[in-house]
Amino acid sequence: MTASRVDVDSEQLGHDLVALVLTVVELLRQLMERQAIRRIDQGDLTDQQVDEIGTTLMLLDQRMNELCEQHGVRPEDLNLDLGPLGTLLPRG
Repeated sequence: MTASRVDVDSEQLGHDLVALVLTVVELLRQLMERQAIRRIDQGDLTDQQVDEIGTTLMLLDQRMNELCEQHGVRPEDLNLDLGPLGTLLPRG
């Protein structure tokens, strides 16, 4: 049995790993946003809580954009094609 070598571009591998991590963070951000909207619509939150959630989600969105820019990842690249299932994140 002979061992085959796999050429790995460490820079591309690092970029892909950052993109994957940011995709997972973006998925969680979107889920939190949907949950917050659901709770707001149900009237479960005080006005102060609504303001705090809005501010937090806005800051998280800004930070995500900063991280994408720092690592050369476009926000539209933060998605995975799941074949017949469509994409991981809804198209926005």
